[in-house]
Amino acid sequence: MKRSTSIVSITAAYFALALVCGLPLRGRQEPATQSQVTNPVTTTVKGQMTRFAKNMVGAAEAMPAEKYGFKPSPEMNTYGHLVLHILQTNNLLCAKASGAATPEVLLTETDGRDKLVSGLKASFDFCSTALTNVDDSKLGDPLILFGNRPSSRAGALIALSDGWFDHYSTQAIYLRLNGILPPSAQPPAAQPAKQ
Repeated sequence: MKRSTSIVSITAAYFALALVCGLPLRGRQEPATQSQVTNPVTTTVKGQMTRFAKNMVGAAEAMPAEKYGFKPSPEMNTYGHLVLHILQTNNLLCAKASGAATPEVLLTETDGRDKLVSGLKASFDFCSTALTNVDDSKLGDPLILFGNRPSSRAGALIALSDGWFDHYSTQAIYLRLNGILPPSAQPPAAQPAKQ
């Protein structure tokens, strides 16, 4: 029983790695092409950052300022807390992945939409700068995440990317509960009529 579980785990891990790194899924090695990416992990995360920065900042701006205290249920966090959490996570994980110092952020969830949106934008700017020279050569470097969890530079990048997916989906739910379409669900902007 344990053997089949570990084989399933190894197989699942390989497929996950194959999707992120572009590894071949068949038994034979594909010949190298000019379209191969030199640093597949870091290139993928940096590519995702552009889209998530646009959507997450857009979602933070879309929520009316008076709704930043909104909670779907009493035990859940406010929308302001969610935005603060996203910017703190960006700063922490981008600092860990790059070796840069974590920016000091003196915000609270009650600071209001304008300050929190500004802080969120700044966190994506920090990530963009901090990750500029990060490549796949040091993904195995050990580091500690979230207090005392042993991890690696790859672990920080995966947590960053996972966080963007998780946090944006949460933002989208909060927006929809308030009758607002999240940025990724907005219809394309109408093109002006040609004259």
